[in-house]
Amino acid sequence: MQKSVVKVLTGQRRVGKSFLLYQLIEEILGKEPDANIIYINLEDFAFSSLQTAEDLHSYIISHSKEKAKNYIFIDEIQDIPGFEKVIRSLLLNEDNDIYITGSNAKMLSGELATYLSGRYIEFKIYSLSYSEFLEFHGLTESETSYELYSRYGGLPYLCESVVEL
Repeated sequence: MQKSVVKVLTGQRRVGKSFLLYQLIEEILGKEPDANIIYINLEDFAFSSLQTAEDLHSYIISHSKEKAKNYIFIDEIQDIPGFEKVIRSLLLNEDNDIYITGSNAKMLSGELATYLSGRYIEFKIYSLSYSEFLEFHGLTESETSYELYSRYGGLPYLCESVVEL
């Protein structure tokens, strides 16, 4: 019997972890339109009632379907003290497919192995390289492009800050 693992997307804020979650959800729904998607963004005030590990666990269980695949997405999970206990508990049910993101020192330091006892696969998400920045914005290599990259960095979200490239 294969054990379940949680997929963990880590990286600094604004590198695109949430966007990758949205893409995964779209891909799942494209293949399985009736999939039970449970999405929690802990930066969204709509989820402000989820303050403890118990709150998080209760919310997920109340939105889960029995004897069905549950796709669980939790964005910025580090905001819940003791989140690792919830994840370990959810992993006991093989019908749960779990994806989490995090960006604080706890998630980035390598302590994740301790918290999740090796039951995870980590995907480190980095900012855009200069060549990726050029491609992302449809620019060619130039002094002006390099100045923009130096000013705004490789954070995809910051493209909203760049009024006119």
